[in-house]
Amino acid sequence: MSVLDDPNLDLESRLNGQTGRIGWHELERYYARGVVRQVAKGLDLIAVGKAIIDNDQTQVEAWINNEQLRVPEDDQALAWHERNAELWALVIAPWVLVQEA
Repeated sequence: MSVLDDPNLDLESRLNGQTGRIGWHELERYYARGVVRQVAKGLDLIAVGKAIIDNDQTQVEAWINNEQLRVPEDDQALAWHERNAELWALVIAPWVLVQEA
């Protein structure tokens, strides 16, 4: 049994096990599909993923309104492409949450 399937682990631990670093070139197809969401550096990526799963609409809307959770701008995506930036990523279907490493 993998860490991700362990029923004894809480959600945060399972999400932590699903989080990893990945190069932007591998994420570009998801950006093209419109499913990438950028998480601000000051936020806990795991907490954002958990709030989405928990359907914490108030918190998620606050992050969106404060531009702490947003669709990356094209200029940002281009900058990541040019240096094949390594980002932290967490899939919370249908979204791919990314954060600067």
